[in-house]
Amino acid sequence: MEIVQFFIDFIIHVESHLDYIFTHYAELSYVILFLIIFAETGLIIFPFLPGDSLLFALGAFSARGTISYIQMGVALFIAAVLGDFLNYYIGKNYGRRFLQSRWCRFVKEEHLNKAQVFYEKYGAKTIVLARFMPIIRTFAPFVAGIGQMDKKVFLIYNIFGAFVWIFSFLTLGHFFGNMPQIKENFKLVIVVIIILSILPAVVAIVKEKLKKNSEEI
Repeated sequence: MEIVQFFIDFIIHVESHLDYIFTHYAELSYVILFLIIFAETGLIIFPFLPGDSLLFALGAFSARGTISYIQMGVALFIAAVLGDFLNYYIGKNYGRRFLQSRWCRFVKEEHLNKAQVFYEKYGAKTIVLARFMPIIRTFAPFVAGIGQMDKKVFLIYNIFGAFVWIFSFLTLGHFFGNMPQIKENFKLVIVVIIILSILPAVVAIVKEKLKKNSEEI
């Protein structure tokens, strides 16, 4: 799909794309980035949108004075909280119906299964842990909604997870993103961030499959 290829290119070349956005859209850039984070966390048909790498890059731009660290952080924190809550609400009230609708063809079953594995293992903590795992963070609140997690419990973990996720990556980017070694190899750093973000999910799923296979034997 062309749209997927576009976002893959956006993630790999995030620095140049952000530079274009800030140069051409000025204050509107905050709205654009708000919508990206909101869509990635709030709509399960957009799990491929950038997250960790985008936040790290934005932190680097804040250190250069291109954007305000606080303003961007607050805007994206709100986007992450609202996104997860929307996802949870859809899962809680329309989840089963959605999975039987034509929209479900845009969702890979394996992604839902991965989120389900984490939810079954970690319970409410999944909402925090999943923030640091691409794809799974998009599906975790939806699965929590289907699982009828208590709304107040979800809200607490949602707010805490969003705060830690947004400001940890923004802060890392702010203090380290403009170091000469990192700036010269920014694309490589972005790829490493993506790999490290995905790794815990892959390890957990492999362990779960090995455990099931040993039980069957």
